[in-house]
This record gives sequence, structure tokens and C-alpha cells, in this order.
Amino acid sequence: MGRVGVLLLNLGGPDKLEDVGPFLYNLFSDPEIIRLPFRWLQKPLAWFIATRRTRTSQENYKQIGGGSPLRRITEAQGEALKEQLGYLGQEANIYVGMRYWHPYTEEAIAQLTQDNVEQLVILPLYPQFSISTSGSSFRLLEKLWQEDPKLQRIDYTVIPSWYKQPGYLQAMAELIVQELDQFPNPDEVHVFFSAHGVPKSYVEEAGDPYQQEIEECTALIMQTLNRPNTHTLAYQSRVGPVEWIQPYTEDALKELGTQGVKDLVVVPISFVSEHIETLQEIDIEYREVAEEAGIHNFRRVPAPNTHPVFINALAELVIDALKNPSFKLSQAAQMKKRVKMYPQERWEWGLTTSAEVWNGRIAMLGFIALIIELITGHGVLHMIGILQ
Repeated sequence: MGRVGVLLLNLGGPDKLEDVGPFLYNLFSDPEIIRLPFRWLQKPLAWFIATRRTRTSQENYKQIGGGSPLRRITEAQGEALKEQLGYLGQEANIYVGMRYWHPYTEEAIAQLTQDNVEQLVILPLYPQFSISTSGSSFRLLEKLWQEDPKLQRIDYTVIPSWYKQPGYLQAMAELIVQELDQFPNPDEVHVFFSAHGVPKSYVEEAGDPYQQEIEECTALIMQTLNRPNTHTLAYQSRVGPVEWIQPYTEDALKELGTQGVKDLVVVPISFVSEHIETLQEIDIEYREVAEEAGIHNFRRVPAPNTHPVFINALAELVIDALKNPSFKLSQAAQMKKRVKMYPQERWEWGLTTSAEVWNGRIAMLGFIALIIELITGHGVLHMIGILQ
């Protein structure tokens, strides 16, 4: 076995307040975020949206310390993974590739190429596969591989999703127990799983397996937990006028309040690192929703981060991937879909499947309105308040 590398994939986020504007610009410059009929319009539109939304997004980041901790945590996960792999007898270099901020996926690829990595494991830090998270990164990597002969010499394999991994399930169960045991009657606490949502059309029209994998993962965690607690699964971060997979987190919290639930432990099931959707959306926004609904004993399970059992789970995934037959990007990026979403056809413009993953949460309605205004000149933006 030659020199081994592990590429950890994640979304990325602004490290400090000054990065928010450039981060948003990078996000909206991506044609997978907004499809436009004219390529020349992409960057001016990205600049326009980023400029208008930077201050509002910065206010959200101020609430969690002035920037996203995602890079710091992901790099710490990489260091812990390298150490654990060494302990298990597998030496490997770890590379972090972010989709929309430093260190970019392209930067990680350049570094591992320079390091002459001969065997590579591509590991997304998304336990469940979705076309808008892992799928987006896989499509980018597939493009890079097609364009660079040096990459084509690397023997690589992809881990598309890993929500069934026993160590991951055990780590989640231990983290939940840690919070349950803070209550006087742990077995009576309601366990509330909150996953990042996706539009319903992704599942029903594009065949995204995300919802099925989330539901299976929830059941497996509860099975591993082996407690009598009742539980709920809901989906957060819904934006725009389209229907998303349900139930929605805010609605489910209100319903539990009407049922008389007082003690609640929230589990961020689709996140393995703390970032704005755990620290700001769950800890601040959804806590307020719960308290208004009468749920006053609200605790949140921390993301796995560098939990030893979780890091060992990642190490086992890597070792198993190296032993098993290679799984290629062309296989990982494809799904049983009923409509062609990628690659986009020239006439297919508008919002794409990555539009909802960014953590500043601009409504899709605003995207559509912005495009309409730019093309038609109609003043609909101020009607919906996106620029106010």
C-alpha cells in the first residue's frame, strides 16, 4: 500500500465577521446554487446578494462569537483521526476540503497531489447522503478528476454515507445519555431529533435518499440508546415558499408544547460539528420557540465533534474502505432519480439543489424575486423584504 490520504469534506463557513461577505459571494457565484439563463450574470448577481445580505448574516454570527467554528472543529477532527488511525496501525495524511470557504476542496486536492498520495479515502462529514451536501462535493471532485491526469493516477475510494456505522451510533447514544442524566427523571424526557431539511421535491422527484437515511438513522440511534424515552424527528432550516420534508422543527416543538411536554433533549442528528445551525438556530431560535410553547427544560445534545468514540468510528470507516473494493465518484453522485437535475441543461435555470445548504438562510423566494427584478425590472424585492 502506497502513501495514504484521507479527504474530509464539509461545507465551510466564515471564520470571522469580515469573511461573511466573501463567503456569501463564493456561495452565490456557484451555478449549482442559482441557475441563470446567462452565465455573465452569475458574478454580478452574487456580488449584489452578498452585499445586501452581509450585515444581516453578520448579526447571526455575532450571536455565536463572530464566526463559524466549523473549520477549527473539522481540522481538530482531522488531527484526532490521524492519531487514531496511527494507533490502529494505519498511517495516513488528513486533508480538509470545504465547499465554499477555506480550505477549499481545490486547495486540499492540490496539497494531496503535491504530497504524492497514492491511495485516497474520500470521507464526507455528512452521515447521511443528500444531493445538496455530499452530492455537491462529489460532483465537484468528479469534475476535478476528469480535468487532471495526475488525479487519475490516484487509487481512490468514496464513502457515500455512513449513518449505520456502529461507533457513530454509539457516540450519539452516549451524548444523548449525557444530557438525559441531567434531568431528575431521565426516562421521562422527550428526545427530539432535528435534522437539516430539504425540499420535498428532492425526495419525491429527484430520488434523494436523505429522508429515508435520516429516518433509519433515528431509529438506529434510539435502538442503540435502549431507553424507554419517547422521541420525535423533525426538520429544521426551512426557507422559501416551497414545501419541505415534514414535520418542521418549529411546528413539532409547538405541538409537543400543547401535549404538555416539559422536558426536552434536542439531538442535531445530521450535524457532526458545531456551527451556526446548532449554535444559533437550535440554541437560540428554537429554544425560544420551545419556551413559548411551554417547554422550559430544554437541553441540546452537543455535536460529536472530537468525541473519542466518534473519531474511532471515522477511523474504522477509513480502514474498512481501504480493505474493500473501490467505490467511485461516478457511483456516489448518481441516484435513482426521475428527473435530470445534474448536469443542468442550458434551459434549466433558477434554484438548484444546493440552494438550501448554506447557513445564512436566505429564502428561496428572495432568490426568485431577485432574478425576476434583475431581468424584468419589477420592484418585487422590497415587497418581500429581502433587501430591507
